[in-house]
Amino acid sequence: MKKNIHPKIYKLNIKCSCGNLIKIFTSSKYKFIIDVCYKCHAFYTGKQKITGSKGRIQNLKKRFKNINLIF
Repeated sequence: MKKNIHPKIYKLNIKCSCGNLIKIFTSSKYKFIIDVCYKCHAFYTGKQKITGSKGRIQNLKKRFKNINLIF
């Protein structure tokens, strides 16, 4: 193997806006904050809302009814 071609690996703590701390290994040495993690995302907490797509399509058609688009 060639020497000195691989990037250095750093242990990094990522902080979520909810306060959760996630520890990872990465080649980036910059710290960053994320908005959503697995502890506060609606999909993982079970608080997600399922909306029907029929209402979305009707709203889209109503919004763009003056433009000649193929629907």
